[in-house]
Amino acid sequence: MPEDRTPDAAKDTAGPARRTPGKGAGGRQATPAGKGLGKGTGSKGAPGKGAGSRPGGKGGRTRPQQAVVAKPKPWGLIAAAVAVVVFAGAVIGYAVYAVNRSNADRITAADQIQGVQVFDYAAGQQHVTENVSYQENPPVGGPHDPYWADCTGTVYDIDIRHENAVHSLEHGAVWITYDPDVLSQDDVDTLADVVRGNSGLMLSPYAGLSTASDLDTPISLESWNHRLGVDSVDDPRIQQYVDFFTYGTDADGTSLYPEVGASCQNPQFAANPLPADAGSEPIGSSDAPTTDSAAPTTDATEPTAEPTATTAP
Repeated sequence: MPEDRTPDAAKDTAGPARRTPGKGAGGRQATPAGKGLGKGTGSKGAPGKGAGSRPGGKGGRTRPQQAVVAKPKPWGLIAAAVAVVVFAGAVIGYAVYAVNRSNADRITAADQIQGVQVFDYAAGQQHVTENVSYQENPPVGGPHDPYWADCTGTVYDIDIRHENAVHSLEHGAVWITYDPDVLSQDDVDTLADVVRGNSGLMLSPYAGLSTASDLDTPISLESWNHRLGVDSVDDPRIQQYVDFFTYGTDADGTSLYPEVGASCQNPQFAANPLPADAGSEPIGSSDAPTTDSAAPTTDATEPTAEPTATTAP
């Protein structure tokens, strides 16, 4: 049988055209699955990068490094804190100083008060009606009037009779005297505030205290066998003396005055006090036998030693 010699072109009309697997229209190779259009040809013919690819490597886009700015130190807060610490230190330091100074001024016994003169008049002094020339000025012991001056916190406005005042010292009183020509009324009022209403105390002017006395001070405090002169009403020793010598005892509890338990009350004398230059008069009540005059000088009527001044240890 003769071979069919019909050209291939004629055969193509007989049926649909067949495509070569793997090639698209126009004979181009089909893009394999899983690959997109990202690959192209670079300007120099090198394979390009797809749209999903980023320059700079595997970690994505690299951010530009930012300069690290150090935070400013809070100098204001630091300065404030330092100021608080310094202030607190100053307050604590002052408190310690004040406590130390207070402790330095604090005393625990009568013999620690600086400047106190000590005498040694024996107990059992005579009661006399004559005026007495005392060795100390103001006096601190010795013969005295049988009627004591009221010492129940009494403020006198005259220089009271010294013989009556010494009798009050024998009962445990403290007699505060002042020079009326030196102290102001405000100073006198300050002393009166210490005395008024406090049993065992009395206050009176004392003529010539700054010039005629042996103390040469405008203020003096007397108790039996003890005396203290000061220059100012602000002297802390005034209160110290009052605290330790009013009905006082020494460090071992021994009384500093002879007649323990004797009264300080004599309202008649408080109402009508005798002036310093007056003679003896019966006023109130007496507590002992009386003689007209003091006995001749004996060991019992004069100090047994020269006065000494005590100082704080």
